[in-house]
Amino acid sequence: MQPWRSSFVAAAIGISLGLTAAPAIGQEARIDTLKELFATLGRCWRAPALAQGSAGMQITVLVSFRRDGSILGKPKVTFESADASDSDRLAYRVAVMETLQRCTPLPFTEGLAGAMAGRPITMRFDDRRNQPKPKEKQAWLSPKIR
Repeated sequence: MQPWRSSFVAAAIGISLGLTAAPAIGQEARIDTLKELFATLGRCWRAPALAQGSAGMQITVLVSFRRDGSILGKPKVTFESADASDSDRLAYRVAVMETLQRCTPLPFTEGLAGAMAGRPITMRFDDRRNQPKPKEKQAWLSPKIR
């Protein structure tokens, strides 16, 4: 078999097996923007298991990172949905902290690491499951006058 054909056959076999060109372990893709940071954290997020019919909630956390991507200090919850139960609040606090532990240290680029080091950022986790439908008013229809 010619050299280029053997390379082609090897590539075809790799594709058929589902192998892709992924970064090596320890050389994961570097996070260079806040958008990439939030996407990475979103992939680590695991919403807590709640009772059937639970509405879910929103929670906002204030956190700072070091240059190496590890957490600086203690994350602080700055907002929780007012209508959530105490057990739901606790479940979401635990889920957020587990997300941060699972994802850190984050692989920042040198540029983002320098820009973010020590600076607090807020992250909102929105897991509202049964959002109420807005009540629409038909303002263009005038009431009938009799």
